[in-house]
Amino acid sequence: MITDVSKKMAAPPACCSLDISGAEQKRLVKMFKALGNPLRFEIMKYLVTHPSCITGDIVEFLPIAQATVSQHLKVLRDAGWISGVVEGPATSYCLNEANIAWFKAKVGQIF
Repeated sequence: MITDVSKKMAAPPACCSLDISGAEQKRLVKMFKALGNPLRFEIMKYLVTHPSCITGDIVEFLPIAQATVSQHLKVLRDAGWISGVVEGPATSYCLNEANIAWFKAKVGQIF
């Protein structure tokens, strides 16, 4: 009987090799969530081929209002996917290469 109880109390084997928790896990989840929206994914695709573009460029590309584009850009920026540099009255957006490299490394540990 004691043997059966000790087997039940033993720690389960590790299910994956991803060593992530806390703030890093929250960061990874936030990045995944940001890409989960089809319009934000389209914005990311656009920025791959059109670096350093302004909001107006994205508005011309997508069939949505400027205010909606701005909201999506904010989500992508807050998640770390993009960076924005203020240039006069406009903000120029580009991919955040350092954060993308971090994301790729973490995802690579999962799959």
